[in-house]
Amino acid sequence: MSEVVRAVLDDLAEESGELDALVGELGEGGWARGTPAEGWSVAHQIAHLAWTDRVALMAVTDPEAFGAELEKALAAPETFADQGAEEGARSAPAELLAGWRAGRERLQEALRAAPEGARFPWYGPPMSVASMATGRLMETWAHGQDVADALGVLRVPTARLRHVVRIGVRARDYSFMVRGIEPPGEAFRVELRSPDGELLTYGPEDAAQRVTGDAYAFCLLVTQRAHRSDLDVRAEGPDADRWLDIAQAFAGPPGKGRAPGGAAASEEGVPSGEGQPSSEGQPSGEAAAPEGGGAA
Repeated sequence: MSEVVRAVLDDLAEESGELDALVGELGEGGWARGTPAEGWSVAHQIAHLAWTDRVALMAVTDPEAFGAELEKALAAPETFADQGAEEGARSAPAELLAGWRAGRERLQEALRAAPEGARFPWYGPPMSVASMATGRLMETWAHGQDVADALGVLRVPTARLRHVVRIGVRARDYSFMVRGIEPPGEAFRVELRSPDGELLTYGPEDAAQRVTGDAYAFCLLVTQRAHRSDLDVRAEGPDADRWLDIAQAFAGPPGKGRAPGGAAASEEGVPSGEGQPSSEGQPSGEAAAPEGGGAA
């Protein structure tokens, strides 16, 4: 296993552990609390993550069984992910928490044991170990944001967000295509300041179309956890400006996004917004981006 892949898996474990710390001691009232995703409680958010970990493990260890899951998704593309969350949320909190912990640990073990160069079926292109882990990290972070907002917790952004940024950038063309729009033919320059002070850069320095700002805000934007007008992300050029209106890092139908002026604020004062779970609950995350975009 390369150091890059090992680092992504370590970051996934840390991201999951941070969310676990938020919900590990919750009483039943906390699990039932509504999140900014309309109709979804804290329990729904964790149940969705647990369900996606299970299907990811299936893709890694039993591709044939995963094929049956894929057929279910194709038959009900708008609702299949929500169904998994709904079923899990009916479990007792202790059972749900234990299942999520055990499932993510099994997935970690399977990914660490996978042979070098392995690729696994998924809801989009086949996934490498790094891409699968990065997609799981992105989704854990995004649903963790919903949980934090519901509980009134201000999370401190970490350098792990570089993985989410990379997925969001690589999913640029998907954001256009999923809406039936021809993607721009030219490359964009993206410059975002990471929480640890590093400047994350993508694309040619002399590109006419540019996106600049805060990496944390960009992650909220591409996971549709906040409205663009509430975020420190700026565009230069009409195509870049259009992208920021429709950006999504997750696979599935176009997300509905969130209304401006959300109630909860981040460490930087960035509102989290209002919203709904349907599109943003899709299990793929990384599948929106071309293969190879998973490792940062």
